[in-house]
Amino acid sequence: GAAFLRAVVLGYEAALRIGEAVNPSHYRFWHPTGTAATFGAAVAAGSLLHLTPAQMLDALGNAGTQAAGLWEFNADGAMSKALHPGKAAMNGVLAADLAKQGFTGASRILEGERGFFRAMSSAYDPTRITDGLGETWKISENCYKLYACCGHTHTAIDAALDLRAELGWQAEEALTKVAALAIETYGPGYEIVKELNPRTPYQAKFSLAYVTAVALLEGWVGLEQFSPERFGAAGVVEPKTAALLPRIQITVHEAFSARYPAAWPARLTLTLTDGTVLHGESDYPRGNPENPVSTAGLAEKFRSLVTPRYDRALADRALTFVREVDRATDMTTALQDMLTSFQI
Repeated sequence: GAAFLRAVVLGYEAALRIGEAVNPSHYRFWHPTGTAATFGAAVAAGSLLHLTPAQMLDALGNAGTQAAGLWEFNADGAMSKALHPGKAAMNGVLAADLAKQGFTGASRILEGERGFFRAMSSAYDPTRITDGLGETWKISENCYKLYACCGHTHTAIDAALDLRAELGWQAEEALTKVAALAIETYGPGYEIVKELNPRTPYQAKFSLAYVTAVALLEGWVGLEQFSPERFGAAGVVEPKTAALLPRIQITVHEAFSARYPAAWPARLTLTLTDGTVLHGESDYPRGNPENPVSTAGLAEKFRSLVTPRYDRALADRALTFVREVDRATDMTTALQDMLTSFQI
């Protein structure tokens, strides 16, 4: 268990440092979960395989040559996003396994003339790789996503939920009380979440308008808000959400863009049918280190995902397993026992 946790920490370190070095320009075309995470998976697997420094270099070289994940799937609302983390994990493990057997990889996969930096970023910063290395740990900067959709929508969702709570709305009162909603966001995020009338659940996860509308109407943005029956070939078919969407306007605020990615700001201006105007604004979504969520809150989110398919007892058992994982003497046995409980 301790070795597993060490591998996770090291994997985060590699993935986040490389991601920071190539972003934000990398993000225009490339999904970092498919690209940077491939390096992270290789380092995590390499740690567990006790690779030598030379072997780890080979593993990283072969991880980088496999790193991929294009945003074009978003234009069709296709399913490719879910493929990216799986392929990153698989390719990283493959790279580590090959390195263990003497399979060589590029020694300058990041900074080489035809390496990752030049191929995948128009403004990369190599210093981000080593800045504070071994002193500050990137896993402590991790952000937790509370909602089942793109992270670029979360600050606006929080603001919408806060406004709903402030107004004391129940059920779907927003439909009769909202005259207009203006959302201001930052440019790089807007390019990913600008779809106004999504046609599929996957497209809806990248629709700032849709997720903000359901937050106001339903008071939550979970898996149920992306049920297939809510969407059709012409867009959203769920009648209340479809009626609210045309009242939403999204614009890019240049000052917000200048602050990204250090901040993920959003501002909502809500105009009610009685003429009242309300504002909601934040720089960071809940779950970011700057706007933290409690461990209890994360546990409750986990239960909300697991309990409907299994039951509360199994969800609690899994949480206990996670809390005690550092004391596991054999992760294979421990994980097999847990997966058997879930009939996986």
